[in-house]
Amino acid sequence: MPRKGAAGPSAAPADADAVEKTGGGETLRRVALASFIGTAIEFYDFYIYGTAAALVLNQAFFPTLDPVNATLASFSTYAVAFAARPLGSVIFGHFGDRVGRKSVLVASLLLMGLSTAFVGLLPGYGTLGIWAPVLLILLRFLQGIGLGGEWGGAALLAVEHAPKKRRGLYAAFPQLGPSVGFFAATGVFWLLSAVLDDAAFRSWGWRVPFLLSFLLVGVGLFVRLKISETPVFAKVREAQEAGRVPAVDVFRRHPRELLLGAGGMVVAYGLFYTATTYCLSYATGTLGVSRNTMLGLSLVACLFLAAGTWLAATRSDASGRRKLVLAGCGLAVVWGLVLFPLLDTEQPVLIALGIGGALFCMGVVYGPMGAYLPELFGTTVRYSGASLAYNLGGVLGGAVAPLVATRLQAEFGSSSVGWYVSAMAVVSLLCVLALPETRERELA
Repeated sequence: MPRKGAAGPSAAPADADAVEKTGGGETLRRVALASFIGTAIEFYDFYIYGTAAALVLNQAFFPTLDPVNATLASFSTYAVAFAARPLGSVIFGHFGDRVGRKSVLVASLLLMGLSTAFVGLLPGYGTLGIWAPVLLILLRFLQGIGLGGEWGGAALLAVEHAPKKRRGLYAAFPQLGPSVGFFAATGVFWLLSAVLDDAAFRSWGWRVPFLLSFLLVGVGLFVRLKISETPVFAKVREAQEAGRVPAVDVFRRHPRELLLGAGGMVVAYGLFYTATTYCLSYATGTLGVSRNTMLGLSLVACLFLAAGTWLAATRSDASGRRKLVLAGCGLAVVWGLVLFPLLDTEQPVLIALGIGGALFCMGVVYGPMGAYLPELFGTTVRYSGASLAYNLGGVLGGAVAPLVATRLQAEFGSSSVGWYVSAMAVVSLLCVLALPETRERELA
């Protein structure tokens, strides 16, 4: 039998075992599943609101406004969650950096899931009057608080458990959550739209995707409660090195990484919410494409997002995070100018190509960010720093994109929206150019 440390046949299984197990004793597959399923559920919750905002919330909660202003009001309630997300990053990041990643992820899942489900129970304007949109805004705000704490914790769950050379691979799993969540959200709406007539869909059918969140939260909790604390944070807790106010430490010690990281995320958010929420509203409302057709095309386009995310995230372990994010930004500069000419053809294949190409560009940027943003910050502020950068980018890129696009299209036509997308891509490209490569950094 070979002595300990000697090369030989027995060395390979030992190495494989070291890769396969985490410091908490579970397999990396279980960690990957826990990080993936939580983000998939929470982004499902978030995206069903965006789809409903584009299709029905304007009439259910703002029936007294003209069509353009009702759409803007609907998208404004949609934007409220983005404003709340940085606050959620501060709250959940504080406890995530002081108490631990796991317990905070359970709390964020509960808050996000329950506030989403209650939207499905909320009476419309015809029943509650002005209180209907007020309560809708409150629930949307709570959604944003919950999601503000979700992504950073899920990314850290994967990255801090993973071996150094495979952080991009394991960070790909929480990054796939938005693709699957969006696919599920769109799929449920597509199915309801196909089997219900328009009156039934607008009366009660749109509520079904929200009510499903009750079931999904239970599934997510079952998976997440089985995962141990990350070994990297466990060492910090044992050494009693946690910061007193992590968010303050981020601004004091990492302002450059925070602001540039947020800038790098702008194009990912801008591409996604322009290509999905806004384009769904634009195609059905302005171009006259049927709701069911657009939902089906969005399902196809989502596959492009998943492909771009997986390709770039897994490749980033070999090629580096920064190089791939820059490539995605460069592609987005070009695709912003192509997107609306393809949509304006009103041809389903070209519409799918336009939206799918935009989401592929988004995936190439978004995939490596699962490892890139956490690697920019130290362990004692990593939850707060990565979450804040991620969600500040959401305010700049996601919250305003449907609002700006709606106004630009009304004033200057659809081509102006494409230029706006390209401008966001240039901003992100310049921010990432100012950041370093991080794949060789130690997390401890």
